[in-house]
Amino acid sequence: MPIKIPDTLPAFETLVQEGVRVMTETLAIRQDIRPLQIGLLNLMPNKIKTELQMARLVGASPLQVELSLIRIGGHKAKNTSEDHLLAFYQTWEEVKHRKFDGFIITGAPIELLPYEDVTYWPEMQEILDWTETNVHSTMNVCWGAMAAVYHFHGVPKYELKEKAFGVYRHRNLKPSSIYLNGFSDNFEVPVSRWTEVRRADIEKSESLEILMESSEMGVCLVHEKRGRRLYMFNHVEYDSTSLSDEYFRDVNAGVPIKMPHNYFPHNDPALAPQNRWRSHAHLLFGNWINEIYQTTPFDVEEIGTDL
Repeated sequence: MPIKIPDTLPAFETLVQEGVRVMTETLAIRQDIRPLQIGLLNLMPNKIKTELQMARLVGASPLQVELSLIRIGGHKAKNTSEDHLLAFYQTWEEVKHRKFDGFIITGAPIELLPYEDVTYWPEMQEILDWTETNVHSTMNVCWGAMAAVYHFHGVPKYELKEKAFGVYRHRNLKPSSIYLNGFSDNFEVPVSRWTEVRRADIEKSESLEILMESSEMGVCLVHEKRGRRLYMFNHVEYDSTSLSDEYFRDVNAGVPIKMPHNYFPHNDPALAPQNRWRSHAHLLFGNWINEIYQTTPFDVEEIGTDL
């Protein structure tokens, strides 16, 4: 089944060109099926790019998925037009009465700020608490993952001496995990962050299980059984050029930045990078959506009553 998104969303045409099946409202209502309700809380400044990255992975599922775009109400996006936000987004206040089978919380370029200094931190705390009663399963990504594991478990973040930046080998620590079905024993994942969470702090919570880890970059993916939450601290959703976009942005702005590790062929920025993580990104999201489908209540209003 395809993903259902507005046919005027900028990501629509790109997804069609990439072979991702998408559908309009007219086609969706012909199918006698309850689509999975997936919410995307997009905290990134360039919301259009993030919409495409996440819709690409969610839309690869054989299940029918309805993707709702959500934003923080009191925060003004710097790199996305107000027209786009008004046309395609709802604020969390506008959707908090709803139930969602799955909910994705993205990263945000604010990781060096203490959580309590983030202007929308009070609303983030409300949203995270709300996911316990209104969401069946949550995928938290990068800063979103750090914020969630801090909120629920008090796991702190630590500032790095230099930016963790590049493509790094990771180990599959739990091959029997439903979320790692089909994963290799080791694989590559893009990393782009100024902070980290540490294994010792995560291990203090009996409900947290580390699924992926890098000997160089540390913890990558954590699963919480009771709350059906995933914490992905890196960026499997990145496009082939995401790291190069960040690199050249900083170079052109005169910001000191090292070349991303293990990314450009022969460490030559003039050569186009190859995507070596795409298959595992699709596996992770496909496994997540499949597990949601297998365990979510048929009646969406029953979500949150089985925990």
